[in-house]
Formats: sequence, structure tokens, C-alpha cells
Amino acid sequence: MNLMNRRTALKQFALLAGGMWIASSCDFRAEAPSIQLNQVKLNKSDEDLLAELVEALIPKTDSPGAKELNLHLFVMKMLDDCTSSEDQEAFLAGLKQAEKYKGKSADEIRAYLKSLPKDDVFFKILKSRCIQGYKNSEYVMKNKLIYELVPGRYNGALKIKA
Repeated sequence: MNLMNRRTALKQFALLAGGMWIASSCDFRAEAPSIQLNQVKLNKSDEDLLAELVEALIPKTDSPGAKELNLHLFVMKMLDDCTSSEDQEAFLAGLKQAEKYKGKSADEIRAYLKSLPKDDVFFKILKSRCIQGYKNSEYVMKNKLIYELVPGRYNGALKIKA
């Protein structure tokens, strides 16, 4: 009976240790973003602002908008994983400047984004990652693109120009 209690105690200790290890890697702060980022430090407020910015770029029409497709999370992850540290810093500085447009209308945000220079790092990253995320979203892949098997459609009546 004593051996059985030790086994049970060891199992419970292992579960407790594993639970503590997993819980310590979770971020339960209210200001923490929805996804874990390793290099870029963003908070929930930054995430909400980014959601408004991408929604101004791709608004909801008869198809879902950027916010509904969670493109702000895609932009955040790509910024964290696939952007140089210099561009990350420039993006964060641009995001800090855009804070004054938080809560503004989509038209005001769009006007602000149009006023930015085309070579602005913040605008280039935001726009390119937003478009990339939209094109690769499940909605676009399932509802907008027509998939044809390789090698594609055969058109025997096509005239070849020489």
C-alpha cells in the first residue's frame, strides 16, 4: 500500500510540475497581445491599433475585411519572424506615430496612410504584409481562387504567334 501511495504522489508531482512549466510560459497579463511574439514587443493596445489600420486598408464589403480575417495577427507574426531588427524598429516608430488615429474613422486612417511617403518602412511593411495575408487567407483560397490541376487547361484552338 505504501508503494502505491508513492506512485500516486510521483504522478501528481509530475503533473503539477508540468502544469507549472506550461503556465509559466503563458502570458496572462491584460495588456499582452493575442499571439506570442519573440522579438517585437507589442501590447494589446498596439494590436487593436494595428487591427484598425489593416481594416482601413482592406475594409469589409461583400467579402470579409482585414479585421475579420485577423490580418493584424498575420502582420504581427511576419513582423516578428521575417523582418530585420532595423525594419522592426522603424515599424514600431511608425506605429507609435499612428497612435493618434486610434479610434478614428476608416476614412481618416486611410487619409493618414495615403499621406505617408511610399518609401516609408512602416507603410511598406503594413501594406505588403496585409496584402500577402489577404491573398493567402483561407477565405480567398477557398472562395476567390479557382484551382486547376497541373498542367492546367488545354486549349487546342489557341493560335501560336511566331
